[in-house]
Amino acid sequence: MDKRTAPLTESKAWKALQDHFAEIRGLHLRELFAGDPARGEAFTLEAAGLFLDYSKNRVTARTLELLADLARERGVGDRVEAMFTGRRINVTEGRAVLHTALRAPRGASVEVDGRNVVPAVHEVLDRMAAFAGAVRSGEWKGFTGMPIRAVVNIGIGGSDLGPAMVCEALRAYATRDIEFRFVSNVDATDFCEATRDLDPRTTLFIVSSKTFTTQETMANARSARAWCLRALEDEAAVARHFVAVSTDAAKVAAFGIDTANMFGFWDWVGGRYSLDSAIGLSTMIAVGPDRFRELLEGFRAMDEHFRTAPVERNMPMILGLLGIWYADFFEAPTVAVLPYDHYLRRFPAYLQQLIMESNGKSVTLDGEAVGAPTSPVYWGEPGTNGQHSFYQLIHQGSHLIPCDFIAFARSLNPLDGHHAMLLSNVLAQAEALAFGKTSAEVAAEGASPALVPHRTFPGNRPSNVILAERLTPAVLGALVALYEHMVFVQGAVWGINPFDQWGVELGKELSRRILPELEAGTEPALAHDGSTNALIRRLRRLAAH
Repeated sequence: MDKRTAPLTESKAWKALQDHFAEIRGLHLRELFAGDPARGEAFTLEAAGLFLDYSKNRVTARTLELLADLARERGVGDRVEAMFTGRRINVTEGRAVLHTALRAPRGASVEVDGRNVVPAVHEVLDRMAAFAGAVRSGEWKGFTGMPIRAVVNIGIGGSDLGPAMVCEALRAYATRDIEFRFVSNVDATDFCEATRDLDPRTTLFIVSSKTFTTQETMANARSARAWCLRALEDEAAVARHFVAVSTDAAKVAAFGIDTANMFGFWDWVGGRYSLDSAIGLSTMIAVGPDRFRELLEGFRAMDEHFRTAPVERNMPMILGLLGIWYADFFEAPTVAVLPYDHYLRRFPAYLQQLIMESNGKSVTLDGEAVGAPTSPVYWGEPGTNGQHSFYQLIHQGSHLIPCDFIAFARSLNPLDGHHAMLLSNVLAQAEALAFGKTSAEVAAEGASPALVPHRTFPGNRPSNVILAERLTPAVLGALVALYEHMVFVQGAVWGINPFDQWGVELGKELSRRILPELEAGTEPALAHDGSTNALIRRLRRLAAH
C-alpha cells in the first residue's frame, strides 16, 4: 500500500504523536511561555508578505518535530510536487489539480498530458484585461449606447464566493464609477434585490457556469435575460449586456451571448480554487488588470514558498499541521477565523467552502475510513463585531476553539485613533485567550467569592496571529494561497481527496426529482419517505391558497 494512503492511525508518526499528546495535553500556555522567554519570537514565520506568530499554540518544539515527521511519513512533499507538475491527483474525477498554473508567470511551463497550459492561461488573462479595460473606460457600451454602470456576477459556490470576497476585500482599490453585485441564491429575492435599483441600459451580467447548466445559476441568468429584455425589447441586446465564463460555446451562443465574449477555464481548475481564473472577471473589472496581476503575484509568491520551503519553515505546512493537531488530538470541532479588517468580512464565508467542501470527507483515496476526524467547521466574523457576539463562548465556553486572527499594521482608511484601537483588540484577545485570568488574580482585584468563578478565564485557548503591513492585492493573494495550501496539507495527511465534492450531488439529484412534484397541476404519486411526502403535500396546499 502507498505510504500516503496507509492507515493513518497505524503509522509510526501518528503513534508517536499520540504518546506525546498524552504527555503534554495538560501543559498550560502560561507554563510554555514561562519556560521559554524567546518563544514569542522563535515560533514565527515570514513569507510572501505575511507574518505568522504561532507561539500561542499548545505545542512544544518536540510537537512540531513530530508533526513534521507525520507530514514526511505521509508523503506530503511528494504530493505537493505531484500537484505542481500536473499529475492527476484528483483521482476520483481523473483530473490534474493546477490552480497554481493560473498564476504562473508568462513563459513558465506547466504540462498537462504533455501540453504546456501556461500560454492558454495568459491568453485568457489578456482577453479579460482587454474586456475589463473597455468596460472601465466606457468604450464598451450597452445596447442603447450608454456605458456600463453596474456589473452583476451570476454564479454559485466558487463562481460566487471567491469573486464576491475579493471584490469586497479590494474595494479600496476598485473603481467607484461602477457598482458590483453578486447573485447566487436561487431564491428570487436575491436577484430581485440585487437588480431593484439598477438600469438595464447600463447593467452588464457575467454568467459564470463552466457547463452553462448549473441549475441555480441558469435560473438566475434566465431571469436576468427576461429583466433586461423587458426594458430593451430586442433580443440583440443580450449580446451587449451579457458575457459568459464557461466552456460550452454552443449553450452560450444559444443564450444569445456572443462567444467572442466567452471566457474559458479548464477542468483542472476546481470551482473553489478558481477566483484567479476567468471566474475573477468581475474582480478584474473592479480593480483593473494591473491590480489583478498584483493579486496573482501574491498567489505566486506563496506558491513558491510552499513548494520550496522545508516543512519546519513552511507556513502552509505549519498551519495545516497545527490544524490536524487540534482536530485529531484535542478533537476541537471548530476553528474561528477572525479578520480585523472590515474589507475581509466575507473572508470567513469564502474559507467555509474552500476548507469544508475540500476536506469534509470521511474516506481515503482508497475508499477506506480515514480513522480520525477530518475538517472542523470554519466560521468567523470581522473584528470587534465578533467580540460583542460570540467571543464569550471562545473565552469561557466548554469547547476548545482554535482561532486565526488576521490584522494589518496600516489601515486603508485612517481615522484618528481608530486603527490603534482595532489593533489593541487583536493583541488583547490573543493574549486573553492564551493566558486567561486565574481565580487568585480575580480575587486579588476585590471580587466577591461568589463572583470569582464567573470572572475567571481558564486561558490555554490556542490562536495564530497573521499580520501584514496593509491589505493589498498581493497580500490578499498570498493569504488566499496560504489557506489553499493548508487545505492541501491536511488532505494529504488524512489521505483524502480535497478536490472533489460528491457530497453535494445527492441533494441536487433529489431536488430535480422533487421540483416537478411541487409544480405539477394535479397531485402526483409520491414515493419519498413519509416526512418528505407530507411536506410536499403541505407546501402544495399552502401555495394553492
